[in-house]
Amino acid sequence: MGQTLTDVAQILKDSAEDPKKPKKVQLVYAFNGTGKTRLSRAFKELVAPKSYDIEESEKEAGVKILYYNAFTEDLFYWDNDLNGDTDRKLKIQPNSFTNWVLKDQGQAPSIISNFQHYTNDKLTPYFNEEYTAKDENDREVLVEAYSEVTFSIERGDDNNVPNIKVSKGEESNFIWSVFYTLLEQVIEVLNEPEPDERDTKQFDDLEYIFIDDPVSSLDDNHLIELAVNVATLIKSSQSDLKFIITTHNPLFYNILFSEFNNKDVSFGYQAKHCRKFRLEKLDDGTVLLDDLFSDAPFSYHLHLFSLIDEAGRTGNIQKFHFNYLRNILEKTSTFLGYKHWGDLLKETELGESTPYVKRILNFASHSKYSGEEPRDIVTSSDKRVFKRIVKEIKDTYHFKLKAEEAK
Repeated sequence: MGQTLTDVAQILKDSAEDPKKPKKVQLVYAFNGTGKTRLSRAFKELVAPKSYDIEESEKEAGVKILYYNAFTEDLFYWDNDLNGDTDRKLKIQPNSFTNWVLKDQGQAPSIISNFQHYTNDKLTPYFNEEYTAKDENDREVLVEAYSEVTFSIERGDDNNVPNIKVSKGEESNFIWSVFYTLLEQVIEVLNEPEPDERDTKQFDDLEYIFIDDPVSSLDDNHLIELAVNVATLIKSSQSDLKFIITTHNPLFYNILFSEFNNKDVSFGYQAKHCRKFRLEKLDDGTVLLDDLFSDAPFSYHLHLFSLIDEAGRTGNIQKFHFNYLRNILEKTSTFLGYKHWGDLLKETELGESTPYVKRILNFASHSKYSGEEPRDIVTSSDKRVFKRIVKEIKDTYHFKLKAEEAK
């Protein structure tokens, strides 16, 4: 039976606040488009429907949840200097949290260091000092410090490149660096057990941190490092803070899975403090939150194969199943050292020629207008080819599905 995102949010909240077995960390895997960002908003509405959050807060206390998601990036927007095309800057919407971490805590160097670590040590952000400027009506206005960021490439010679506009991936890295530095400071503040001894009372009521897909543009090495750093930081939290992390990236999920399955005696963290889920979107638009009880990491490719295997057995084959099949073929060919995924099909006895099989997969997984087409437009002939490809790949390359996956 399907669930709404509000239902899922309630399950996560109940799990975190279970009086017998409260969960410090909850880890959720979901494909893109399942509703992870909307889930973070639904969760926020349950926890603090009338409170302020990182986008809205100008209060000094009372916030119950901080989250990083697509809305967090809306705090940052570009002034591209369309007239002069030289003074490009990333602006920061006024909010008490970035003001606190930048002005009060002086963490701009940490943000810059974190950003350069995951991007390029020559790519340097600069936060502005306070200055006066003219608005569109030629009136003088005060521009607050730490409300703008410019980026330059510093080569250590006369070939520096000032005021560049960074890529979307680099921008995402920078915004995450701001949030991650804020998170470090929040955990450090709340690790002080005596509220009167804390640097600020701003986070005394904070209960939850919700993180949705922090950085998707990193290479695998940096993504692994980021996952380890996030897990280590969360395990270092000694307060009653609770964390929810959602991601569509199987590597990021599996590293976090493994890290949270390892106890940390220095902080008193135990594997039982973490609960893992998989969130799936059903055909009727509802979702299903599945508990992952196994201690083994989530096998993304096996999950995909279980979905296409079930589609083949039931005959409920949609166009997106061809995307899954092609994904499996590409991953398998890479692992086995083939130059092209189509090479996996050369030796199969499908009854149709390999070019026909390739044409079916290319048509179904790369349609330019798939978003405007009805869901069920797969012909009976296409379905027949799909079933035979799935069976042949399964028999040839011995995919072994877990019992709980192969329903």
